[in-house]
Amino acid sequence: MNKRDLRTILLVEDSMADAEMAMDALGEAHLANPVVHVEDGVECMDYLHGRGAWSSREPGDPAVVLLDIKMPRMSGLDVLTAMRGNDKLRRIPVVILSSSREESDLARSWDLGANAYVIKPVDVDQFFDAVRTLGQFWAVLNQAPEPE
Repeated sequence: MNKRDLRTILLVEDSMADAEMAMDALGEAHLANPVVHVEDGVECMDYLHGRGAWSSREPGDPAVVLLDIKMPRMSGLDVLTAMRGNDKLRRIPVVILSSSREESDLARSWDLGANAYVIKPVDVDQFFDAVRTLGQFWAVLNQAPEPE
């Protein structure tokens, strides 16, 4: 399998500091999968549908979407709702990667079909460990179901 055959990890994060840490952690996990970072839910949906700035991207769905909840323009929960309501996107694994510890965010994420919910640790080393583990599981070990 060459690098072109590897599916992308889509990181949806409005905090540049958190995005840089996540991308560094994924890099330290030695994943061959390319990582694409978008800064909000609108850009995420553009990427998934291959429109706007993403109209010339390589075809194919990401291996996993690492999704923050609280973002400008379109929240992560709105993205998750849109993805689960779309036949083409509903089977893409979505991992909520959020600093929110609010019970309502956790419950709503599960209700909307999140595959996992990870609270971003405040400690940098724990954050790196969590993101490395996520990347290894969702991009390498996890197999998406075949389309019906």
